[in-house]
Amino acid sequence: MSTTLKMTAAALLGTAMLAACGGGQSETKAGPPGAPAAEQPAATEEAAPTGKAKLLTAADVTLGEIDKGMVEKGKASYDVKCQACHSTGDNRVVGPGWKGITTRRKPEWIMNMIVNTDAMLAEDPEAQKQLEQCLVRMPNQNLSMEEARQVLEFMRTL
Repeated sequence: MSTTLKMTAAALLGTAMLAACGGGQSETKAGPPGAPAAEQPAATEEAAPTGKAKLLTAADVTLGEIDKGMVEKGKASYDVKCQACHSTGDNRVVGPGWKGITTRRKPEWIMNMIVNTDAMLAEDPEAQKQLEQCLVRMPNQNLSMEEARQVLEFMRTL
């Protein structure tokens, strides 16, 4: 195989790997589940007046019965944006496996890791421990609140 062909193949492979882990900007802006779409505030990583990022609280995340439609959409997001680094089992790939995650972490913690990744890695001791164990910083996948809530719903079924 020629050097040029090898370099082209390596560049294509590298691009494909980055695309699997990266996320595009989502135009959807949503807030807490259950709120009408027009009234939902977007989650941001902007600093609050105290200098810390505005993170979601338990009051921002409402859980009920498992919503199968949300599970399907969450699974689709997982397949595109999460599967390269997380398994649905308890084994670690790059990041931790998701099996039983909702019994180990609170829903708002999970949602914050999805939508406020950088702030969580900067401020949350548990997120920092995960980073020390995994050695790879979780990329911000730019999921909307609605998409993140769907991923959480999918996690609840594992």
